[in-house]
Amino acid sequence: MELLEGELEQIQKETEDILQHHGTERQELIPVIQEVQEKLGYLPQPAMEQIAAALNIPEVDVYSVATFYNQFRLNPPGKHQIKVCMGTACHMLGGHIILDSFERRLEINEGETTPDREFSLERVACVGCCALAPVVVVDEKVEAKVSPIRVDGILLTFEIEKKEHEMKNQEGGGQEE
Repeated sequence: MELLEGELEQIQKETEDILQHHGTERQELIPVIQEVQEKLGYLPQPAMEQIAAALNIPEVDVYSVATFYNQFRLNPPGKHQIKVCMGTACHMLGGHIILDSFERRLEINEGETTPDREFSLERVACVGCCALAPVVVVDEKVEAKVSPIRVDGILLTFEIEKKEHEMKNQEGGGQEE
């Protein structure tokens, strides 16, 4: 994913600030990448390169740890996070079809973020709403008994809200709320 203007400088500064609070031993790797992700929302490649250099380890070692543990993400989170449940009930009632519908509609794969950073898509093990399967969690809101048509409705709602917000800003002289 391409970095936005000024983002590289922010990544480097935040990563450097975190590195200054840790030693340079290899065992600092996980705590450092945890803090970087907490601060930035994900582990960008420039940060992983900077961490590798500071700890004097190969970049591939940082990448290996970041991809081994599920807690780390390599893509920035979207403004709206979509989590498709793949627990047993959701899977049996079409969770994989729902995930595929979001992938096609958003033109991204699971684990990715749209280029405009509006949406990120991920699969989750179980959200504990089995009676409502298949379930999708959108920005902490549970969507029950989701169908491919409902996927379109969920995304259309965001498009409408975005257009209304843009119109409101234009009417208000471009002022942000």
